[in-house]
Amino acid sequence: MSVRPFGRAGDQEVVEVTLAADGIEAKIITWGAVLRDLSVPGRAARQRAVLGWNRLEDYVASPANFGAVVGRYANRIGQARFRLGGREFILVPNENGHALHGGPAGFGRRVWSLVSHDTRRAHLALVSEAGDMGYPGRLHVFATYEIAAPAILRLSLQAFADEPTPVNLTSHTYFNLDGSPDARDHRLELAADFFLRTDAELIPTGEVASVAGTPFDFRRERPIRHPGPAFDLDALLVIRRERAAEAFLAKAARLSSPVSGVAMDLWTTEIGLQVYDGNQISDVASGLDHQPYRRNAGIALETQRFPNAPNHAHFPACTLRTGEVSRQVTEWRFSLAGP
Repeated sequence: MSVRPFGRAGDQEVVEVTLAADGIEAKIITWGAVLRDLSVPGRAARQRAVLGWNRLEDYVASPANFGAVVGRYANRIGQARFRLGGREFILVPNENGHALHGGPAGFGRRVWSLVSHDTRRAHLALVSEAGDMGYPGRLHVFATYEIAAPAILRLSLQAFADEPTPVNLTSHTYFNLDGSPDARDHRLELAADFFLRTDAELIPTGEVASVAGTPFDFRRERPIRHPGPAFDLDALLVIRRERAAEAFLAKAARLSSPVSGVAMDLWTTEIGLQVYDGNQISDVASGLDHQPYRRNAGIALETQRFPNAPNHAHFPACTLRTGEVSRQVTEWRFSLAGP
């Protein structure tokens, strides 16, 4: 375990903490609680598994939320508004009049506090004041990265508030398990029979539809690259759960690289998984391997609650009430997929 300065955002110092145990090395920075780098056991040596940058300036300049914990509400809230407790709340829009990932100054663009750390664990915290980006209530947020077992990295997200408020946190990490310039040749399997239909601006309409016969059908492992006409993948898949209680982890996805042999099983407490093929990544700053990241350089698998849920009463509840604690857990379990 080590801690080192990583730069300054305004008058705030940003630091990086390195976790290392059981074949995993993870580097987390306090800007956005970002998972900046992650290496896992490979066939001959450790394999880098995520996209990231070597300079704080690149994180500050980019809207891509590489590796960040985003919120207060991850994904989109349509028209940047919702009603709660008989009141309408107007949010700060940042995408076509909608609120995306908490707004232009969401949690992925804040400096978090490093509360504690050791060789296996880093615990970070953030306070979001009432009215922040238009949301009600003072919210306390905690993110804990932990090397939980050999080749397993766990992210636990908790929050509590002094007023009812929508909460939806997720990691916006982009995965690439072999360092190739285009990650769509990775193979993906999803435990998902349904997805949320959206309009042209990716706002859920309220319809939950079957994946059968659509490009979103990954019930059997296949390459991410769509075999038919060009298709951009950016959708919320509904995770199949054998137990109703959200406290239980369920396997949501398996991502693997035929090139490196590295596979990642994703387990989560959450009901939704936003699958995004990085189609908006374009010639951004040189990354961890000192090459620019281009379109489809990484795959985001964002475990979360339903987008726009505050505006759809039939979607699973997303409101954190006073006296409650929001808990969301995701595990990334790595292995080698064969010879």
